[in-house]
Amino acid sequence: MKNHTRKIDWPLIIIPILGVFSLSFLFDRSPKQSHRILSAIRGGLDQHFTFAYILIAIFFLCSSFYFAFSRYGKVKLGADNDQPEYSNLRWGMMVFTSTMSADIIFYSLSEWTMYAQEPFIKAKSDVMEWSLTYSLFHWGPIVWSFYIVLAVAFGYMLYVTKNKRQKFSEACRPLLGRRIDGWVGKIIDLVAIFALIAATATTFSMSMPLLATTVGNLIGVTNVKTLSLLLMVVVVSIYLIASVLGMKVMSRLSTICYTFFIGLMVYVLLFSGEFSFIIDSGVQATGNLLQNFVGMATTTRSQGFTQKWTIYYWSYWIVWCVATPFFIGSISKGRTIKDVVLRGFAWGLGGTYLSFIVLSNFGISRQINHLVNALADLQNGATYSQVILKIMETLPQYRIALVLLAVAMIGLYSTVFDSITMVISKYSYHHLAINEEPSRILRGFWAVVFIVLPLSLLINDSTMYNIQSVAIIAAFPTMIVMVLIVISFLHNLVRGE
Repeated sequence: MKNHTRKIDWPLIIIPILGVFSLSFLFDRSPKQSHRILSAIRGGLDQHFTFAYILIAIFFLCSSFYFAFSRYGKVKLGADNDQPEYSNLRWGMMVFTSTMSADIIFYSLSEWTMYAQEPFIKAKSDVMEWSLTYSLFHWGPIVWSFYIVLAVAFGYMLYVTKNKRQKFSEACRPLLGRRIDGWVGKIIDLVAIFALIAATATTFSMSMPLLATTVGNLIGVTNVKTLSLLLMVVVVSIYLIASVLGMKVMSRLSTICYTFFIGLMVYVLLFSGEFSFIIDSGVQATGNLLQNFVGMATTTRSQGFTQKWTIYYWSYWIVWCVATPFFIGSISKGRTIKDVVLRGFAWGLGGTYLSFIVLSNFGISRQINHLVNALADLQNGATYSQVILKIMETLPQYRIALVLLAVAMIGLYSTVFDSITMVISKYSYHHLAINEEPSRILRGFWAVVFIVLPLSLLINDSTMYNIQSVAIIAAFPTMIVMVLIVISFLHNLVRGE
């Protein structure tokens, strides 16, 4: 036990604990003051650094194509005779379920209502079409390029250069050298851990009320807040059990989770009575995105829409980049860079676009056919979860759809948090060989830490603005490190020729 504790990098555990409990205390005791602080910091970033987020997004998208289609695309993540550990199907399902948490279902069902209320979108010729178009943009190639580029960088670090430390900062070693062994490396790893804490807080706080409302409808419980807290415990318990049983269980859990996710899509497509509308509108929105992609990616003057939504979504994905790409890289041994990039885009965009095209268009069809008036309900004080439930209740035998939705959300929560507790536990060691697994006790510890801040946000009914602000603020230092990792990766590739 003493030998094991000596391996742990204690500052990377103690400092985040103090930070999490301090933030939770601030949100709990001084909600108005915490809102003012978050607003001031976010306002400064929006005013002075919007261009930085946009340039980073363009840089990563271009980098993904360069690594795939340049001579480096043929580089294998491993030795020449290494073969992929997972089939293409299982690898793809693990990529999607380890990166897409339950919030994809929440946003697929509600995001169009958020955009339809924005002045920037209201000024468009077709409000509903542009609402879906922006969903496809915000969850599209740019944000997936964040994950994919970093995944190949981490995979190269793990299986080609075979660095002895499995840390976020280690990917910067080719550029920063021995500085990684000192305070510079500590700062980078602390940035990563705090970013991941912000990511989990945002995910749980946004989508957990929908899961609680759904389960409450099925079992006849109306106290959403209490049910949300209980469901957090259930989710944590599931991914703790999965983490103890190992990667084989993780792989099977991802398959089960993906099956229920697809089941929900199929049920809505077949039984909503809107099959043609869903497909037609999906094609129309995709075409609209292709025609306007460059303008959408570089728009800064948009009545605040870019700052409120585009920067938020890119920030949201950026804070997840400290863990999920590491996991993708760790399961990509034996694959070429080109294979990881192209298959990553195929599985990522395929799953997210399927979700938004089916579920968003289902909700839009109910709005334009006057079966529900989601926009009016929201203006009258209804929550997004309540509106989503009203939309789901328009389905025949809607409880079947609710069961599929609830199980898919619990599964997506579990697979994502199983992967990130594995990664963040690896970051917590001074040294950890590739074939070594982190302590199960340490993984359990991080599982508990990750729910402290979202519990505080849920208990205090934090606004969407506060929840978004947490992600945007944490993303700013993280994206700087992400650029350093890409430059270091390119340096390694050039040196390895």
